[in-house]
Amino acid sequence: MSTSSSLPTVLAYPPFGAGDKYRGAVVEDLQLPPAFALPSDEAISRAIELAYERDFSQLPVLDGHRRPLGYIDVAALKQRWEAGEASPSDKVATYMTKFKRSRTQPYTLITPATPLAALEQFLQDKLFALVTDHGRKFVLAVVTRQDLDNFVTRRGQ
Repeated sequence: MSTSSSLPTVLAYPPFGAGDKYRGAVVEDLQLPPAFALPSDEAISRAIELAYERDFSQLPVLDGHRRPLGYIDVAALKQRWEAGEASPSDKVATYMTKFKRSRTQPYTLITPATPLAALEQFLQDKLFALVTDHGRKFVLAVVTRQDLDNFVTRRGQ
């Protein structure tokens, strides 16, 4: 992928000012737990078990080089399993939602240095964001709107 369309977009954000409820904080300030991700060939029975042990509702799915491919919606997967539409030995890749990357929908890079104001913009129409390193080689954490709300509450705003 050496074309310019495969380059990640960088989130624009307003400069820190009086109206910034995050006071210039970045993703790293959220102190998120390390991400838990699945290889694409993991069995769905194991994926559901691991998700419930950790109380995660979405799990990133990675390729053999640890790059994000998509995610599993754990509740939806469990429903399919209970309805007999999925076998416990099926691979998670069969049921994952693939990340959409194209010229019109480029990958948005979210790193520990991403300002929370920019993250809030990103999460306006998404359930969660993957926090990765700048090279997108490793998934470091998963962040949700609730994480942002908890951060503001902890700061007493």
